[in-house]
Amino acid sequence: MSPPSDRPQRLNTASLSLGLLAVIAVGFVLKAAQGVVIPLLIAWFLSYLLAPPVNFLVRRLRLPAPLAVACVVLLLLLASWGAGIVIQQRLLAFAKAFPEYQTRLAEILDHYGRLYDLPAFAIHEPNWPAQLGPLVLQTSKFFISFISNAVLVVIFLVFMLLAKPYANDKLRAALPGRADDILSVTNTISRQISAYLGALFVISLVTGLLVWGVLVWMGVEFAFTWGLLAFVLNFIPTLGSIIASLPPVLMALVQHAPDIWPAAGVALVLAAIQMTLGNFIAPKIYGERLNLSPVVILLFLLFWGWLWGITGALLAVPIAAAIQIALAHIPPLAPLAVLMGSGKRYARKPTPAAEP
Repeated sequence: MSPPSDRPQRLNTASLSLGLLAVIAVGFVLKAAQGVVIPLLIAWFLSYLLAPPVNFLVRRLRLPAPLAVACVVLLLLLASWGAGIVIQQRLLAFAKAFPEYQTRLAEILDHYGRLYDLPAFAIHEPNWPAQLGPLVLQTSKFFISFISNAVLVVIFLVFMLLAKPYANDKLRAALPGRADDILSVTNTISRQISAYLGALFVISLVTGLLVWGVLVWMGVEFAFTWGLLAFVLNFIPTLGSIIASLPPVLMALVQHAPDIWPAAGVALVLAAIQMTLGNFIAPKIYGERLNLSPVVILLFLLFWGWLWGITGALLAVPIAAAIQIALAHIPPLAPLAVLMGSGKRYARKPTPAAEP
């Protein structure tokens, strides 16, 4: 298949208007049907990650497709079950200790309010300690809803994986003229998303381990919980690392109040970890696997986070990558794929100075 033309085609105003209306309509549908669409989308992404081992078991080891799918899904369920047990135990332990920390945090705010003569409304009206309760409850509800959706995810995933070993053959038989083009798009999406998720998992795991070790060394309580939170939220680009750094800083402030320097030290160390991994190591690992503009990533985070909450924020970047790849292979929409990119490959190289 010939690569898409580098010369963008013109998009008229009517097409853009219709496209915008279509996006709005699809957004309302996705919001209303999120109970089914989210598990289906998660299963679709997981099918790309789990298809290689299923194909290996079927084609190389000659296992029947149902048995191969059962083995892979069973391993996934065991890993998810173990992770769920750990998360549940940490959430329960923190929930038991939370009222005490909430009271101490309120006392600290009152202390600094009197010390620095802050206006009373700035301390009491927002009721910052009380705001943490709903946040913790919302996080717990997210994990509960994620577990409840796991049944649908597994059902969708099983059927998708059963069809994976023979999907290419069926597509070539059904659409002999267009099968290669469609397979080119789907294979590109599969490779880029699989590589991105694999690299992101490694980066997130290293981040979680570093945060855990540093907090243990600095004596911050619930260090493992904050390391686990850093691992999970690191899957949300930019915003996740910022959100994950706030609870351990508050915990250090509560532990060592009225001394604020331990909390400041925790904040500096966590910022150094996030900046080192996010700005220096992660770009070298990701490379050009995801050619997405930071602005596009931010917009997708805001949109899908508003639409589906934390789950939408986790899925935002893979969705953006899949949309960009699909647009790049549709000639009338190829300019949109170019605009969604980082632009590095289109940057003009400096021309050498003319010799005298």
